[in-house]
Amino acid sequence: MTTNLFDLSGRIAIVTGGNGGIGLGIARGLAQAGASVAVVGRNAEKNASAVRELQLLGSAQSCAIEADVTDAGACRSMIAAVMQRFGRLDVLVNNAGINIRKAPQDYALEEWQKIIETNLSSAFVCCQAAYPALQKSGGGKIINIGSMTSIFGASFAAPYGASKGGIVQMGRSLATAWAKDNIQVNAILPGWVDTELTRRGRQDVPGLHERVLARTPAGRWGVPEDFAGIAVFLSSRASDFVTGTAIPVDGGYSTGM
Repeated sequence: MTTNLFDLSGRIAIVTGGNGGIGLGIARGLAQAGASVAVVGRNAEKNASAVRELQLLGSAQSCAIEADVTDAGACRSMIAAVMQRFGRLDVLVNNAGINIRKAPQDYALEEWQKIIETNLSSAFVCCQAAYPALQKSGGGKIINIGSMTSIFGASFAAPYGASKGGIVQMGRSLATAWAKDNIQVNAILPGWVDTELTRRGRQDVPGLHERVLARTPAGRWGVPEDFAGIAVFLSSRASDFVTGTAIPVDGGYSTGM
């Protein structure tokens, strides 16, 4: 009998910011691999639309949770709602994030704090809230969404880069602390991906589109579907000995000249 290492049947996953962009691409992949997905976001209409799509892909038990992950109480309530509905949690994907593009000297402190709070602090609080549930399940997977700015600088994204660099280091600490609990913690580092967020970036940063194409060996921008496979791998038994890593998914941008 052949066992499919990538089969997620019976697994329960949470994807924050899962109602669009990279988050929805990841949610689709998890659903197609058999997982039930709790889509978390602030927009109830977008959440519901995402869940309908996942159900059409065969993930009939998928559900929507309206929550603001910058609220620690909402993070804990999110985990509690999933545990009440499904009785277990196997995968947490921390994808929710924002960006504000400015020259470093032009950021207000409040803007810096908002980005750090949304991209980094919320992920940490979600991990803390999920830890007892993952322990109860006998282990699990945490996937934090970083960025190529975790390893590269961008003149127009100082707080964003700081938050995403923090995602990588936070994940390594959690991976070290929670390995004893059979919890693997890894990061995905997206390159330039065609989403609503980066479309605004192309408007804000002249010449960005052309520079991305010139630097990326794959010769294109990424799309949300490019993240389905890596998310399934990091959520599955196939990655049980992979932890504390940060994996670029960038069409070769990080290796290009």
